[in-house]
Amino acid sequence: MPKMKTNSGAKKRFALTGSGKIKRKHAFKSHILTKKTTKQKRNLTQTGLVASCDEKNVKHMLCI
Repeated sequence: MPKMKTNSGAKKRFALTGSGKIKRKHAFKSHILTKKTTKQKRNLTQTGLVASCDEKNVKHMLCI
């Protein structure tokens, strides 16, 4: 059986934590920032965690 290939887009976007959860970045932080409040932009800067219902798909893309 051939080796599984990691999804290139997924490996750039997700990272694994020490406890096995998957970190992600927030969307809506790249452009059109003038109409967003400072608080909104500050909160989008922080990393989040992938929802439990999506973890299976992300782990499959990362070959975990």
